[in-house]
Amino acid sequence: MSGFVDGEKTMAEQNYANHVKWVPAFHFFRDAGAGAEPGRVHLPVVLAALVALLFLARLFALKVQDRVIRLEERLRMERLLPADVKPRIEEFTAAQLVGLRFASDRDLPELARKVLSDKIQGTKAIKLMVRNWRADYLRA
Repeated sequence: MSGFVDGEKTMAEQNYANHVKWVPAFHFFRDAGAGAEPGRVHLPVVLAALVALLFLARLFALKVQDRVIRLEERLRMERLLPADVKPRIEEFTAAQLVGLRFASDRDLPELARKVLSDKIQGTKAIKLMVRNWRADYLRA
């Protein structure tokens, strides 16, 4: 069963039978060309496939960026958070970690504690709470 909890999509428990990710826009074009005779694919289909490819490439890059941010911030929190907050690192959602990445090392412990205690969810709300901004010039 999947749904949304605290602004993040929840997924059914993953196992071998359901671990494959199906991306209809990607798989449609791959499968559409599989049965066609060479030279019979029409220009509109090719153009639509290219547009879909560009769109999906951006979405996939953003998803990878979010996963890297999640890893970086968890490692940074292991280093910077006080002992009483470290056990709660797994409670942060990906969106919260994305917002917290802009907090300076000095401000992170206090802001992280506030995000958890007040259950602040939106990346924008968290970014607005950052006092000493930590720039991220390597975004995709």
